[in-house]
Amino acid sequence: MKKNKQILKTIVSKVKNPYLILIFLFVIWMLFFDSNSYLNHLSLSNSINQLEKDKLYYKEEIKKDSIALDELSNPEGLERYAREVYHMKKENEEIFLISE
Repeated sequence: MKKNKQILKTIVSKVKNPYLILIFLFVIWMLFFDSNSYLNHLSLSNSINQLEKDKLYYKEEIKKDSIALDELSNPEGLERYAREVYHMKKENEEIFLISE
C-alpha cells in the first residue's frame, strides 16, 4: 500500500511540473491541431504515394500510345488497324467474323 502511495505521489508531483505540462500540451498541439500536424502529414504522404502510382500508370499508357501512334503513322499499319478494329474491307473482298 505504501509503495502505491509513493508511486502516486511521484506521478502527481511530476504532473504538477509546469514544464512537463507545457511540453505535453505542445506535443499534443503539434500532433493534432497544427497546420503541419502529424495527421496532415500522413494524409499528404498517402496523396503523394497515390500520385506517384498514377504517374507511373500514365507513363506506361504514354509508352503504349506512342507505340500505337508509330504503327499508325505508316500506311500498312493504318490499313491493318482499320481492318482489325473497324472491319473495313477492300472492294471485291469478303470478311468473315468469327466470334468466340
